[in-house]
Amino acid sequence: MDGDYELRPIGRVESTLRDRASAPKQGTGAPDAWLVFDPRYAEGLSDVEVGVDVLLLTWFDRADRSVLATRPRDDPANPMTGVFSTRSPDRPNPLGLHRVRVLAVDGVRVRVGPLEALDGTPVVDLKPVLDPTER
Repeated sequence: MDGDYELRPIGRVESTLRDRASAPKQGTGAPDAWLVFDPRYAEGLSDVEVGVDVLLLTWFDRADRSVLATRPRDDPANPMTGVFSTRSPDRPNPLGLHRVRVLAVDGVRVRVGPLEALDGTPVVDLKPVLDPTER
């Protein structure tokens, strides 16, 4: 299990959310946002269609990677819970997983929503949501 792995951002989130305090939990009430991809990856966006749901993977670059337990939703009334049983951005490998709908495609810019990721969050991948017959 030792070793390093390299992960390269393919784009960034452009959002009205500027800090963690303003970010809603679990996408509830989250705004729409633009994903702005590096032009080197334009060909990979050629079949992304408006109206479909996609899985967006992000890197929570402002996360605390030392956290192993947290209170879900940062609610002091909730018991301490192992981070791998939560959706907290603070975790050893702070990957974000977001199911979002494609609202617009404009070149290397893809409008999605709702998305609770902060402005400037690195995008690491985009994958289609498969329906049950495609599994």
